Amino acid sequence: MAKSKTIYVCQNCGAEFPKWMGKCSACGEWNTLTEEVTITGKNKTSGRIATHSTGRHKPLPVSSVSVEDVPRIDTCIGELNRVLGGGLVPGSLVLLGGEPGIGKSTLVLQMALKLFSKKILYVSGEESPRQIKLRAERLSNVDGDHCFLVGETSLEQTIVHIENINPDLVIIDSIQTMEREALESIPGSVSQIRECTVSILRVAKEKNIPVLLIGHINKEGSLAGPKVLEHIVDVVLQFEGDGQNMYRILRAIKNRFGSTSEIGIFEMHGEGLREVINPSEMLLGHHEEELSGIAIAAALEGIRPFLIEVQALASTAAYGTPQRTSTGFDLRRLNMLLAVLEKRAGFKLAAKDVFLNIAGGFKVSDPAVDLAVVASILSSNTDLVIPHKICLTGEVGLSGEIRPVGRIEQRVTEAEKLGFESIVVPRYQRGVNFEKFNIKVIQTAKIEEAFRFLFS
Repeated sequence: MAKSKTIYVCQNCGAEFPKWMGKCSACGEWNTLTEEVTITGKNKTSGRIATHSTGRHKPLPVSSVSVEDVPRIDTCIGELNRVLGGGLVPGSLVLLGGEPGIGKSTLVLQMALKLFSKKILYVSGEESPRQIKLRAERLSNVDGDHCFLVGETSLEQTIVHIENINPDLVIIDSIQTMEREALESIPGSVSQIRECTVSILRVAKEKNIPVLLIGHINKEGSLAGPKVLEHIVDVVLQFEGDGQNMYRILRAIKNRFGSTSEIGIFEMHGEGLREVINPSEMLLGHHEEELSGIAIAAALEGIRPFLIEVQALASTAAYGTPQRTSTGFDLRRLNMLLAVLEKRAGFKLAAKDVFLNIAGGFKVSDPAVDLAVVASILSSNTDLVIPHKICLTGEVGLSGEIRPVGRIEQRVTEAEKLGFESIVVPRYQRGVNFEKFNIKVIQTAKIEEAFRFLFS
């Protein structure tokens, strides 16, 4: 006989407790336990959603398992294909997360409108079909007879729609709004998200249909719901960006079918998201005259190289205590580089305000940007211009040495492709033949050598 039991579930980590506590003993968060009713007993699985399977799976020896290459579904968006590893894999479950208003729904709707040859089911629990139609008219003027819209939050009804329409792709916006009727907890709770995701996964695997889930994020920036959600799905994509800037970055946090080192870059317009095929040209400023305090860095995001403009301003502190401000670059690393400049290179910056900015609103964590950062600061401090046809790459150590960086050949190739005449690189890059490049490669071991080349 099935019985109901009240438990308390942490909304941050998913841990279950028999009674309420102010602090979750599993993750340490306060006031995250909510009351939920669970079904126990022999018949607790009677409410499980039945899906019409064509046949039960049988255990097979390894030698009998087919390893044929499964054709992927082209999303018709090159940057999205790049991050996914070539397209959507049939039967896969993809989770797309990001901040509110970043463009998650816009991205998946653009993809749905471009897939003319596929039948698509778009299930929205946040917007009505009329609202989605208005956005579709703004994004594209194409006929969308292949895309079926439904406003639904019931998991049972969603599976019925999948059975009736038999689509080639299912989009659910969002997983936090889905609700299973057998559970008494509210939509968005740990139990609802976990059960709904598992049921959708079962349908996707049995029918061999790719399912794209849109997920919310919490105030810490991680995906809302239990951590098991990220373990269940096959691919986790993160859509990042600043609402103040027009650039968006799509990166893979988890990918069972490809690399997690690729990123996709988009530009937000009134007509939707536009792919940025060559980000280097978009991130480099075009100045009519050469200015001090600007250096070009050959950076790497994942395995994708691009050139970015580093801007610095060093001025006398007006209020006694020097300010250190950084946008798009780690402030603690900036303070470390300033200490290296003062201790190892002899530049007195203790009484100077230093402001650093990565142009384009990008946030970089590549240590190879260090050399461009210190060069731009010195350029602003001495008011000397770095020639605009020179770019830099290299990690700066605490002793003032320029340390080797990864994928140096890709960085040099990107600089050569964009017409740069010289690039400053670390000297001790092993196994690299720089003579094959047409660009002039300047190898330096200390920051003093780099400064001598830049400002001589």
